Amino acid sequence: MTTSTIAKPAASGVLRALEATWQHIQSRHPQVPPVIIIMASGTGGKHTKWGHYAPQRWHASGENHAEIMISGEGLRRGARDVLGTLLHEAAHALAAARDIKDTSRQGRYHNKHFKALAEELGITVTHDQAIGWSVTSVPDGTAKTYARQITALDKAMTIWRHDEINGTGTGKRNTNLIAAACPCERSIRIAATVLADAPITCGACGSDFAPKDSL
Repeated sequence: MTTSTIAKPAASGVLRALEATWQHIQSRHPQVPPVIIIMASGTGGKHTKWGHYAPQRWHASGENHAEIMISGEGLRRGARDVLGTLLHEAAHALAAARDIKDTSRQGRYHNKHFKALAEELGITVTHDQAIGWSVTSVPDGTAKTYARQITALDKAMTIWRHDEINGTGTGKRNTNLIAAACPCERSIRIAATVLADAPITCGACGSDFAPKDSL
């Protein structure tokens, strides 16, 4: 009698794919520095985050390195959008390397300098009144350039994290409405928990709506 082996869920494969993608970004843009990539919650605070850039957070081999956080909740968006988050954070890292001030308002508002760096790295950013040039999408040309990395991410991303506001689904649902937008700049207002339950797709551009506070 044989016993079937059930694969155990693990985050290590996702991290390896994220790190390999970052290294490929560096190979195309040599000024992008090495970083430490982690996965953590992006919904524990007031604003939803798909990722963040935090300078000088880790020490290794006598040097300090920045931290790039990729939210576990954001993994359910798919590999192309996660690549967009990595490239978005790479733009912040590039700004730091060049000593360019690319944000204000405690890092929330993304200015025109960030827009230029984001476009240099191949992503499209649209303007939001509250957070500036921050709402990120990956155009087809960039997706083609990173096709192998998107495939590797897609293969590795077999897990994702539930939102803090949603928990396990047994608690009280948060019915506060949030603003969400798609890459073609259509906007809706919807309960955060409803948006977290499953993707909501724009009929005009075919992309999913994401919270306007997302990166």
